[in-house]
Amino acid sequence: MHPALKKYLEGKICLSNQQEELVNNHFTLRLTKRNELLVEKGAIARHLYFVCKGCLRIFLTNEDGSESTRYLIVEGQMGTALPSFILNQPSVASIQSLSAAEVLTLSYADRQLLFQHVPGWETMERIRLELDYIASIQRLESLITMNAKARYDYFRQANPALIQQLPAKIVADYMGISPETLSRLKAKT
Repeated sequence: MHPALKKYLEGKICLSNQQEELVNNHFTLRLTKRNELLVEKGAIARHLYFVCKGCLRIFLTNEDGSESTRYLIVEGQMGTALPSFILNQPSVASIQSLSAAEVLTLSYADRQLLFQHVPGWETMERIRLELDYIASIQRLESLITMNAKARYDYFRQANPALIQQLPAKIVADYMGISPETLSRLKAKT
């Protein structure tokens, strides 16, 4: 089993050697290139992604071509264009690798198999989804209730490495501020 996935599972679920092998056999390693699209708008998201190294972003594209970052899947996290993945429908979002990355993919069918054959897997995923949902609500609330400086401070505290690793345009977009405002805020810290 990939060390990053093993670390992610520690403390969340106890696996027998047989269950660990089952999990290992259903995740597939994928190496991505910088800016590679893993899911294009209009395609069906067929995989859940666990990021071992790098960062993926889920984003929307408007009619004028402008992009809005909806979610970041950072190292040690799982994610996908969930509505498309669960409903098996074309995605309104795209998934892009922001740098060369190492991800483990899990298909919908393999995820269902893990639910059936690995006790606690479904509960672990439910808890992860609840926490991700809470984080999404908190992000949305911050966009509505906080000024740019407060959002920057909140993001910097929650994701200190991302401020340095990701392009400023992506960070600014995710925080709902202009790149110029982000630059000014970074200069003050």
